[in-house]
Amino acid sequence: MSTQSPEHPPVRCEPQTTRERILKAAELLFGERGVDAVSLREITAAAGVNSAALHYHFGSKEVLLDELFLARARPIGVRRAELLSKVRRENGRPVLEDVLRAFLQPALEVCADDSAAAFVRLRAWITFQPAHFRQNLLGRAFDESTQTFIEILSEALPEVPKNDLGWRFHFMLGAMVYTMISPRPLGSPQQGTLGASEAAEALDELVRFSAAGLRAACGPRKPRARRATKT
Repeated sequence: MSTQSPEHPPVRCEPQTTRERILKAAELLFGERGVDAVSLREITAAAGVNSAALHYHFGSKEVLLDELFLARARPIGVRRAELLSKVRRENGRPVLEDVLRAFLQPALEVCADDSAAAFVRLRAWITFQPAHFRQNLLGRAFDESTQTFIEILSEALPEVPKNDLGWRFHFMLGAMVYTMISPRPLGSPQQGTLGASEAAEALDELVRFSAAGLRAACGPRKPRARRATKT
């Protein structure tokens, strides 16, 4: 007799190695329902393996999440580093739009990959996790390419103070992650795989939007009101 809840039909996985089947099943389940809502028993059932196999290959849900996320995320960082290196090799001051495109393109390419839909949802889930967990996981995937990006961005915008640049990069990342989750404009149907032309349009618009924010004039700041102290 099946123990699978009718609310959660079993995820079917193509025949692969045991390790690959576990990773694929976990990615699909985590992407559909969130990490906390999925049990190890459900993962082993979806992968068609026993619990001993999962513990042999991964040991825990935390290690499993770690490995499946990095397996998807690290290629984005590698691709980003390659494109940024190409921008840096060009003579003269970097063009801001070229720098932004090199950083954003690998992330938005994922949106047009039907097999990566669960990863995109998982990436969104990680955004709302506690800072120490989120920063550790994202840092191992992206810190190197992000540092290179910040360096080249500073060369493209030497007039923007470092603190301002940090805030603007922070806001740009929010726009990027939201666009990965919902890559079509407001009012458009959000279902279905993103076509190549749609992905190109989303990238162009995100580059244009980000460039405008990053280039914004650095005017004088209003003095902050002092917080009242209790006595």
